[in-house]
Amino acid sequence: MTSRRPATLEDELAQRIALAQVLRAISQVPFDLDLVFRTILEHAVRLCNAERGFVYLLDGEVYRHVADLHGPPDVVAFNIANPIRPSRKTLTGRTALERKPVHIPDVLEDPEYDYPEALSLGQFRAMLGVPMLRDDVAVGIINLWRDEPRPFSDHEIELVTLFADQAVIALETSRLLATVERQRGELARFVSPQVAALISSPDGEALLAGHRREITVVFCDLRGFTAFSEVAEPEEVLSVLRDFHAAVGPLIVEHGGTLERFAGDGLMVFFNDPVPDPDHARQAIRMALATQARFAELANRWAVLGYVLGLGIGIASGYATMGRIGFEGRFDYAAVGSVVNLAARLCAEAAPGSIVLSQRTASAVEGEAELRPLGQLSLKGFSRPMVAFEVVGPWAAPR
Repeated sequence: MTSRRPATLEDELAQRIALAQVLRAISQVPFDLDLVFRTILEHAVRLCNAERGFVYLLDGEVYRHVADLHGPPDVVAFNIANPIRPSRKTLTGRTALERKPVHIPDVLEDPEYDYPEALSLGQFRAMLGVPMLRDDVAVGIINLWRDEPRPFSDHEIELVTLFADQAVIALETSRLLATVERQRGELARFVSPQVAALISSPDGEALLAGHRREITVVFCDLRGFTAFSEVAEPEEVLSVLRDFHAAVGPLIVEHGGTLERFAGDGLMVFFNDPVPDPDHARQAIRMALATQARFAELANRWAVLGYVLGLGIGIASGYATMGRIGFEGRFDYAAVGSVVNLAARLCAEAAPGSIVLSQRTASAVEGEAELRPLGQLSLKGFSRPMVAFEVVGPWAAPR
């Protein structure tokens, strides 16, 4: 039995305000599903003149208590400890089975209700259960309780049904956000974290399409690797590369660099894209210094095994075109420009254990590290000699 009291203009206004506030909660950044459920229950309990409200969500084959308003602690503890299976014996279970609103005007007069433990704790009489339907499956239930056997009106049932529809939107939003985060985490295993975040960001498509930016490029290359690989077993070669990548990888992330690629015994990293960093030249040098220090530990360990390997690093700053390159099914995020070639050529000039900078990079950090001029170097691919410097002293102003 329901009451058919028509909704007044005041009721309609209050309902619209409540629905708007729920939508506002759904659209908040960062998204908070608990806030959405709390907002729904606050309005549902108030507008429907109920004493308590609860939200259950489907988890496998049972419905679990996930939110409540004015729920007594002993009732909440009981609900959490006793997930509900679809059954006509409980309000939640019956609503799940019927997949439509279930109204019990007086639980003491309902011949099917048989949940004495909950009734003893809750002391409720009138009950309303409304399903959150997605693809005809009750993915959740909103329950309202009254302490007196006062039926819920048709208007109140319709209102809670609207709230349930909004709850489904919130659940779908939560699911999609979780999927994006999971995919971003999986993607970050194959590309740099910055590129993984860029791909799933609102501005990602525009940035991936191509843009121009000043960057600092770092090339690292193992010295003596070719000779080593000619005499070493393939398993030994792979072990050395894994140790090298495992040592350098965390330093790239720590200093905010974007790894473009591992290329056998070398790697390329750039700074200031896609995440801007006004100190990109300094950060690149800091990473290079940390990399040489970490590599020295590896080299000492390898020397005991008879592996004689060193690391040369070249760094250059300048403008490049950044964006997606490749073909459908296999894309990379890359930098294209002479600054990339310059960093690679400076790396080729670097002796084991040294860090060679371009003139532009050196000028950006002048006075912060001891640099030794290398004069003008004739580099392959450049028509004129390029001024270069070597880092020979400690960093004067750590970040």
